[in-house]
Amino acid sequence: MLDTLTRLTTTLRFDPAKTSLTWWLAVSQVTVVLLVAGGVSFYAIGRLHDLADERGKSRVELAGAMAREDLRRMSEDALTQARVLADRPTLERLLADNHPEQTALFLRRFCEADITIDACAVFDAGKLIAEAGAPVPWIDVAAANTEQGASFLALPAQASAPMLGAAATLTARPTAKVLIVRLLNDKLAATLTRQVGLSVQLVNYRTFASAPVDALTALHTAGLADGNSAVQRINSLDLYAASFPVFASTGEAIALIEVQLPAEEIDSSARRLIRHLLVTALILAVLAVLAGVILGQYVTGPVQALTAAAVRLGAGDFSTSIPSGGAAEVGALARTMEDMRRNLVDLTGTLRRREAEAQAVLAGIVEGVYAVDKNRTIRYLNPQAARLLKVDPAQAVGRFCGDLLRPRAEAGVRPCESRCPILQARVEGTARAVEHLQTGERDSRTALITSSSLVDGLQVQVIRDETELEAVRRARDSVLANISHEFRTPLAAQLASIELLRDGMASMSAAERADLVLSLERGTLRLTRLIDNLLESVRIESGQLGIRRQSVELAEVVEDATALIGSLLKLRRQSLEVSLPRELPLVSGDKTRLTQVFVNLLANANKFAPEGSVLRIGAACGADTLTTWVEDEGPGVLEGEGNAIFERFRRGAEEEPEPGGLGLGLWIVKSIVDRHGGTVTVTRTAEDRTRFSITLPQEGHA
Repeated sequence: MLDTLTRLTTTLRFDPAKTSLTWWLAVSQVTVVLLVAGGVSFYAIGRLHDLADERGKSRVELAGAMAREDLRRMSEDALTQARVLADRPTLERLLADNHPEQTALFLRRFCEADITIDACAVFDAGKLIAEAGAPVPWIDVAAANTEQGASFLALPAQASAPMLGAAATLTARPTAKVLIVRLLNDKLAATLTRQVGLSVQLVNYRTFASAPVDALTALHTAGLADGNSAVQRINSLDLYAASFPVFASTGEAIALIEVQLPAEEIDSSARRLIRHLLVTALILAVLAVLAGVILGQYVTGPVQALTAAAVRLGAGDFSTSIPSGGAAEVGALARTMEDMRRNLVDLTGTLRRREAEAQAVLAGIVEGVYAVDKNRTIRYLNPQAARLLKVDPAQAVGRFCGDLLRPRAEAGVRPCESRCPILQARVEGTARAVEHLQTGERDSRTALITSSSLVDGLQVQVIRDETELEAVRRARDSVLANISHEFRTPLAAQLASIELLRDGMASMSAAERADLVLSLERGTLRLTRLIDNLLESVRIESGQLGIRRQSVELAEVVEDATALIGSLLKLRRQSLEVSLPRELPLVSGDKTRLTQVFVNLLANANKFAPEGSVLRIGAACGADTLTTWVEDEGPGVLEGEGNAIFERFRRGAEEEPEPGGLGLGLWIVKSIVDRHGGTVTVTRTAEDRTRFSITLPQEGHA
């Protein structure tokens, strides 16, 4: 039994990875709809209950206000009736003739003729002469009249109910007056019930004050405390009730108007609305779920096809086709995957070519190259490293690099254990170390090992043999030879031009003499530039290059540089286009040095750009920087050189259109720009031009 339950639990266990996107969309749609519909329904039901409660309270409050207004009108009607009775000549005659019995009969007929009058009486000189209607303690009523005036409310101790009344004095007999009373009893409550449409009760205040506490006591107490009204829903009685206190003009509480409305009348309508709301919400939820399932099928079909195609791509089948269709996002995904497939095909081919090129480069470079894994075990060794270490590359792979290089120990400790450049590069990104390697029984070599950081489990080291100082002497001799050559070439050309000019001064045409003069000018300019760059190089190396800070306008710098380089441009029939924005911010720097930067860049462009081509100068403003550039139509920087062209004594390719220089011009440019807090870069533009860009901080942002 236990095994059966375990298998059933395993079968019913929910596995998200095995659930289709269609079901995910359907479940999410159902969840969203249920949450929205439930939330809206919950809020709407709460609001309906609140509105129903407010409606019930408003109805009983309005009915109570109407009942109290009816009592006020009844008081006014009673005063009118009292005045009508007081104006009857018959009543005056009967009082004058002193006929109490006849007076009583006259009052009875008058009171019985008006159903709104419960009792009436006649007083003369403070003495009750006659009365009619319900028994009333007229002495107390007369006292209330005296206290409150023509219209009054009374609650005599001997009376069974509160009463409202009115009094009027006879015109011909000022000592006599008529009193009319209407009882606030159940009969009047029934009349008010018919008029306001809700159940009305008139509660005797004296009876309420002495009665025990019940469910309505708190309501009446709140009404008396408010002085106007109180409305509550009394759940124990399942009704809405309102209490309106009735006060005499003296401030004495006389009665309480109690209005009741069964809560079922309000709750039944609210329940009907709630049922309609829930049914509507359920129908909308079912429709939304069906729409979600249909939409899910529409969306997931193309997605499933894309998934199958992606699986084939992941397996290496780059020839598979990517299906298109579906929603806009799915279509965009399909197009993106198709682009990715094509890129993968191109990238795979490129990687294979690059691998072959890398193998060729590693086999052809002078330096030795070897790669190790995270355990510093040799995984690759190029032929140069194998020759330097005098090992077989096939036998070297798999050995610990320290055992293969055999660096000389210092104080009995091998560098592999104390200052290994491989381990240092893993922390710092790169490292260099000079090692003394034992490459034979009696042969040792001094090598400079440069180590890169660990990438994808491999770490590459470049090993250069520096056993002899010949490299340093060769570099020194090469520089001296270059300087001698660079000076000798233009001097020899100038000397030849001078000899030709001297020998043929009389026989040469003006055009031939002009060509010789231009050749002299060209050689002089080249010598001047070489000397300036050499002197500037010496000042930079010795730390004597000072930057004098001042406000500099870029347009003036470009203008000065253009004037200095104009002759070189004419010699090669080149033109210069300057396109600078009108409002350029100032930069803080040395105007003379910045002019030299542009002179060197323009001279470099003049040398490498074809004859008759166009050189261009432009600029653009950043948030707090100013970028300017010099463009030419020359072949540009060789791939892989990058910023290496800004190194000292770095010269161009052998196929330069002009004789090679000393390799100082761009190095001087970078040195001056660096001292201004800027940067200089070289790129290839979309128009296939070489662009040298200089970025300097604007004045105030350095």
